[in-house]
Amino acid sequence: MKNTKNALIWITTLLNNKSIPFQISGGLAAKIYGSPRPLNDIDIDIPEENFITIYEDVKPYIIYGPNQYKDKKWDCYLMTLNYFGQEIDICGAYNTKITTKDNKAWLKLPTNLKNVNYQQYLGITLPVMPKQKLIDYKRQLDGGHQLIDINSII
Repeated sequence: MKNTKNALIWITTLLNNKSIPFQISGGLAAKIYGSPRPLNDIDIDIPEENFITIYEDVKPYIIYGPNQYKDKKWDCYLMTLNYFGQEIDICGAYNTKITTKDNKAWLKLPTNLKNVNYQQYLGITLPVMPKQKLIDYKRQLDGGHQLIDINSII
């Protein structure tokens, strides 16, 4: 994706200026921890009640939501942005659910935004989902890219 650094600076500055707790998750978190695969999007978790706080600032870049999103794998409050070519998924931190690998049950995937690892990426200090939490949820997802992430993190 294009403009990753600019997009990260823009969205994290916005969140910090509004005192919104957040964490980097998903593929970017895996990349920060050493995954070699190309970055698709920036995944950020924030409290659900803070979507309204940033709405007007991000409105020009919204391509989805904010709305409840549900497919066979995810059930979460989600807003997707396109910031000059870089996709950003902002997901609710406290009410997200993911299905088990066999798709037979939903698991709560609550986030503790006070328990993050601060890491450097592209010269920016970012609050990142803890490694074990990232591994645990990626183990529930399908796809070879999840295995690449898990093996790289371990």
